[in-house]
This record gives sequence, C-alpha cells and structure tokens, in this order.
Amino acid sequence: MNYSQYTSESLTPKRDEKLPLVIDLFAGCGGLSLGFEACGFETIGYELDLDASNSYNANLSGKCIQKELRVGDSYPEAGVVIGGPPCQPFSVRGKQQGLKDSRNGFPIFLDTVKQLEPEICLFENVRGMMYKNKKYLDEILVSLEGMGYNVYLKLLNAKHYGVPQNRERIIVIGSKDKFAFPDPVENNLTAGDATNDIKHLPANKKLFLTPSMDAYIKKYELASNCVNPRDLHLDRPARALTCRNLAGATSDMHRIKLKNGTRRMLTVREAARLQSFPDWFKFSGSEGSQHKQIGNAVSPIFGLHIAKQIKKYCLNDGLSYENSKFAYQEELFNV
Repeated sequence: MNYSQYTSESLTPKRDEKLPLVIDLFAGCGGLSLGFEACGFETIGYELDLDASNSYNANLSGKCIQKELRVGDSYPEAGVVIGGPPCQPFSVRGKQQGLKDSRNGFPIFLDTVKQLEPEICLFENVRGMMYKNKKYLDEILVSLEGMGYNVYLKLLNAKHYGVPQNRERIIVIGSKDKFAFPDPVENNLTAGDATNDIKHLPANKKLFLTPSMDAYIKKYELASNCVNPRDLHLDRPARALTCRNLAGATSDMHRIKLKNGTRRMLTVREAARLQSFPDWFKFSGSEGSQHKQIGNAVSPIFGLHIAKQIKKYCLNDGLSYENSKFAYQEELFNV
C-alpha cells in the first residue's frame, strides 16, 4: 500500500454509536476532526474562517458552524471537547504575546470545558507555549485541574505517528480518569514517500520562483551560513508546514527544486500530502487560502493516533496508563 492509499483508507469517516459527540473548537478545515471521525466519533466543528469551514463541511460527516467564538457561547451536550486555539500568540516564529494577543482563544476553550463538563478534553498547540509563555500555560493547566481533571501534557512529533513531516506540538489532555498517550509508530515516512508520484505534475506558473527570488535565496543562504537549503529534501521528513512558509516569505518558503534546476513553491496537493490529508479531501477557496488551511491544520493521521487513545478511554478498553499529571514539568521544561 502506498502513502496515498494509506491516508485515503485510514481517514475514511466512520460512525460508532457507542462513542460520544466531539466538539471541535477553532476547527480550521477539520484536520483534527477528521482523525476523530476515522475512529467513529461524530463531530461538530466551530470555525471563523469561511473557506476553512466550507472545506470541513465538504469533506467530513459532521457539520462545521462558521462563527466567531466568544466566552459564554452555548454548545450541544458533548462527551469530548477538542481544539487548537490560534497558535500565533505562542509561536516561536511570532511575537509570543500570549495572553495579550487578541487572537488568544484559551479563555473560550476553558469556558467551553467548564460549561459542558466533558469526560475528556484535548488541546494542541505549538511548542513555543513552553518558553516565553510557560507561566500562562501553567495557568491553563491549573484551571483544568480546578475543574476536576487529571491533566497530562506531552510534546509529540507528528513524524513519529505516520506523518512525513517534522512537526512538534504539545498535546494537553484533561480527563476524569487516567489517560495514556499513544506510543510512537515505527514507520518514519519521508517527503519523497508522500510526493514522488505527484511532484512531476504541472503546477501553476505563479508558484515558480522568479530569477530575482532565486538570487535572493542564494544571498540569504550564503549570509546565514545555511548548511541545509530550505528546498524540500525527499529523503527525510519535511520541515514543519505553516501558513507562512507555504504562502510566501521567500527566505522561509517551502519549495521544491526540479531536475532542470528551477524552484517552485509546493502545490496545494503536495502540501496536503505532507500534512497527511487524503487525496479525496478537497479544499475550498483560493490557492492562498488553501495553503493557509493546510499550514494551520492538525495533521489528520497524527490526530487519528490520538483519537484512537481517546476512543479506548471512552470505551474503557485496556489503556496502559500514564503516571501522575505533574510528570510533564520535568520532562518538558528542563530540556
């Protein structure tokens, strides 16, 4: 089975009536929800961006409601609350304003958990939360503990879970009972595994770099002593995809070097493959909007592995439990 078949078959939505409803906050185009639906969960997403909401509704079984979320909003009763509050306030690539950033969505996430009292909740975010915003992260975890949850936090890399991308994210679980994170899988996939069969396909001429852009890249790499140019290396997992490096920003751009020496940005389908979206998943909006949706998404195959553990938790089906909820501090913050 090749990579395309693997993602297409693994991520087909199913329905298990024994599983509770999942509410997905800041759902984007539905990457995390797709992993949950592939495990049999029913989902309802909430997302502000119209194109992302349309992508969710076009591909998933559940419904995505397009709206701006606010503290105090009401939701249907659900046993699981998940979400990826906007990561820009905490990203190491950003200004890391955290709580002061208007895009901070954690008060909404915490308010929703408090209101619904789900059996288990989950949020994912960039590892930048562990640094300048560590104090704020601790406040979030204490808030969940105050609601009666056992809190587990772990830094996971999507490349260890069947995604051909070096994508580190912190995963926080709040559960009424004990929980266990998924074990890493053995298959380390490369960018070539994901894209070799499509990288030769015709691409939009606008994606090709101009001579001046090529010259800028060479100058930038020389000045920064760049050992590994930021071209896509097919013999290893891709570096992390973001909405920024997929959409432009020449120095940081995700790009592929063709046999004739020309370089171009990644096509939407190449980016989607590297983010583990199946080929049947169709994105709405302009090319730039589609790149943004992919860069902001949770890798669906990564989400699938986490969803499998939450499914086991919900069905009380033989989890090998983690240690105390406070184990995260030494593990993560002293590295």
